Amino acid sequence: MRNPSQSIAGYRLTDHTRITELGAWFDAISPDGRLAGALRFDQGVIGLPGVRDRLVAAVVTDRRLAQGGVPGLVPVADVVAAGEQVWLLSGQGVSPALSELLVARAVDAPGAAAVLVETAQTLLTLHASHVAHGSLHPGTIVLSQDGAALMIERGLVDAVRGQAPSAERDVSAWAALARTLALGVSSQNAAALFERAAAAAAEQGLTAARDTLLGQRDALPGGQITRDRLAMEVRNRTTLEIGNNPIPARDEGEIFTLLHVPGSSRTPEDQHFNPTAQEQHFGPGVGTDPPHMGTTAERIWRAGRDQLPASRSGKRTGRVARARRRRTIMSAVLFAVVMAGALLAWFRLSGAPPLEITTIEVTPQKKTVGCVAETVVFGKVGTNGGAGDIVFEWTQGDTGAKYRNTQRATSDRTTYSLPFKWKLGGKSTTKLTATLTVLSPTKLKDKATFTYKC
Repeated sequence: MRNPSQSIAGYRLTDHTRITELGAWFDAISPDGRLAGALRFDQGVIGLPGVRDRLVAAVVTDRRLAQGGVPGLVPVADVVAAGEQVWLLSGQGVSPALSELLVARAVDAPGAAAVLVETAQTLLTLHASHVAHGSLHPGTIVLSQDGAALMIERGLVDAVRGQAPSAERDVSAWAALARTLALGVSSQNAAALFERAAAAAAEQGLTAARDTLLGQRDALPGGQITRDRLAMEVRNRTTLEIGNNPIPARDEGEIFTLLHVPGSSRTPEDQHFNPTAQEQHFGPGVGTDPPHMGTTAERIWRAGRDQLPASRSGKRTGRVARARRRRTIMSAVLFAVVMAGALLAWFRLSGAPPLEITTIEVTPQKKTVGCVAETVVFGKVGTNGGAGDIVFEWTQGDTGAKYRNTQRATSDRTTYSLPFKWKLGGKSTTKLTATLTVLSPTKLKDKATFTYKC
């Protein structure tokens, strides 16, 4: 049930939320009465140096991809700041997540195959555009009203970590997703098919994995890849009240969009788009596009320039505008120099070195585990005493399932414990391996093996 007293930038927030690595997602209703979503970024994430600018750049890339016809992504409507909070507003619904349906055991084999085929195709399209998702897992896959698999948070985790997009990480994440779905279906033939697709992705890439699913669909119940069950589950879970009533007037405080560059006649969406570029080019005439090419803003600028009368007043107006632009540029440069000096002074005065991981060690609770419900694998990392976030991931060897988390490091400690609880069950004797990978700020890996005997 929605709470009409909560809203942000005209989006009515509901009580249905879920927590992700970036913050809290709220189901919402857009100003025109459609299903939507609102992500409130965690203060500890959005406050890190450079994160806000990198997030905005990732969103601008997303919007360009959408304009270019790339399917499979939930469109971003806006990114806004309200006081110290930063919100991402989606252009359509963001529920249910695939993770919610998996917990409810509401994903059948034909639907799971549809999710895998659609996500593989979306990733292939992204990679062809020289971008990657960066954090694919059941929590970043949502189902539309017709059961289609769409992705959220594309590029945002990479932006937070300040790392380059990686198609290889996407492929590994997709293979882990296939193995997770194999565990959740009742059909052994379908589970085996998903395992083969996961192996094909790891060995030959996503095209081979997708073709494996499409070419061996006879292994699925009914021999079909269909979203029918998924669409029904989505409809059963869609409880938001969508009406045409206007949103009540409410003072939300000062809210402004981050998708506009102050002092510029161009929004980020009008900038020359290159997903792999490290800098943005502003202003008409920049770049190598011929005069008849360019963005809408550039064409409008050129048309207006060509239509200006060659009069004294026009020349005077041009001189005034050029002087104003020079003052704006000089002010921006001065501000950047001051801020750079302030940050440099802060780092020097704080005396805290940048966080680095120096050691990593993984040990099992016992070398041999009997008939117990769970055991613990202990991870231990050493640091140089710097402060920051340790982003790490446990990989469960038997299923390939990955569990990512963050540990806050402070300057008064140099060692941290990162335990992993492994749930066990069944009658078997097998060797199990748990792998701990530190993803940031330094990439290190270690693993431990124990025997389950019951």
